[in-house]
Amino acid sequence: AIIERGAEWFAAIGREKNTGPKLYCVSGHVERPGVYEVPLGIRFRELLETHAGGMLGGRRLKAVIPGGSSTPVLTAAEAMDVQLDFDGLAAAGSMLGSAGVIVMDETVDMVRVAHNLMRFYHHESCGQCTPCREGCGWLEKILARFVAGQGRPGEIEQMLDICDNMAFKTICPLGDAARMPTESYLRKFGAEFAGRIP
Repeated sequence: AIIERGAEWFAAIGREKNTGPKLYCVSGHVERPGVYEVPLGIRFRELLETHAGGMLGGRRLKAVIPGGSSTPVLTAAEAMDVQLDFDGLAAAGSMLGSAGVIVMDETVDMVRVAHNLMRFYHHESCGQCTPCREGCGWLEKILARFVAGQGRPGEIEQMLDICDNMAFKTICPLGDAARMPTESYLRKFGAEFAGRIP
């Protein structure tokens, strides 16, 4: 299409530095999950309500993973009017990543989400780099306790410290892919984690 219509046509889609069409893969608690090709930079509200049919069963939005599991989560308030492009999501403290948009409603347990993701990243770690190998395993173990309602005092801060010690300290980006979302769940949904400490 670019060859047929030209670069100016392509550059006119979206906004400056964020041009062209984009495939957004929308999953989770929406009425019409699927892949939607729309201009890069569409606002999340339009993607959700116009294309994905709104929230499943009319429930309230709780959180959005905007660019795949390795990107920091956005709360409902942060997500609704964010522009889903590189600059818009960076300004909101997240990333476009793969544009795999995961929508979560009010029933979702964010502690379980964090644990499920860490199980995946721990499994995927090749084990070459100590911060990733040990950090992912340690985080998975602690989060499993929180899921069981057996979190310990000081462990939220300990998990944030583990994440800090994983940041930019590995050969490949898997360590950062694991720690960035974990940090965001702990910081934005801290009350849910604190509620799992007897």
